[in-house]
Amino acid sequence: MTLSIGSTAPDFTAQTTQGNIHFHDWMGDSWAILFSHPKAFTPVCTTELGYMAGLGEEFAKRDTKIIGLSVDSSQDNRDWLPDIEEVSGNKVDYPVVGDSDLQVAKLYNMLPADEAGNAERRTAADNATVRAVYIIGPDKKIRAMLLYPMSSGRNFDEVLRLLDSVQLTERKGVATPVNWQKGDDVIIPPSLSDEDAKAKYPDGWDEKKPYLRVIPEPID
Repeated sequence: MTLSIGSTAPDFTAQTTQGNIHFHDWMGDSWAILFSHPKAFTPVCTTELGYMAGLGEEFAKRDTKIIGLSVDSSQDNRDWLPDIEEVSGNKVDYPVVGDSDLQVAKLYNMLPADEAGNAERRTAADNATVRAVYIIGPDKKIRAMLLYPMSSGRNFDEVLRLLDSVQLTERKGVATPVNWQKGDDVIIPPSLSDEDAKAKYPDGWDEKKPYLRVIPEPID
């Protein structure tokens, strides 16, 4: 199955650093960020998991659960956690999936479905494509997908910004412009006619072009 925005995030049961989980049940009615790593005890990933742990409260404010994945056993991942905390100063209090049989990576199209073997004797280079971020909504649909090369650290501030945009646009029926940050102006989608926009936004808008109508961010 090929995944894209709007696809149902594949469900799975797996061992994690916090015990066995059933992914959809674990999510419940929350949003989720699933982000993956090619191997435990790798340098870039060590910095990433630690930084993500430092953002835990920010994601919690957005009703979003965090879950990592590494192509290793859960024990390898548990052994890795002290290094992550020492380097980053942040305790990893979210689960990290041990994908030793490669099944979750295959479900999420990060490794070919016919890839043979398991995590044993595989190197990070063998798993280089297991470097993805998925933003998943409470309905279990994928809202956004980000793919990164193994040598480039991810910007999780950008993931948080993207989550803010996705949640706002769904909640308020608007769009966000380039480099949008929380509190910035937003865009009235072209699908909303001027007549309907006047009813929804009686204070009007700044019309840059007929198809580009800007308003302040709607407040809940």
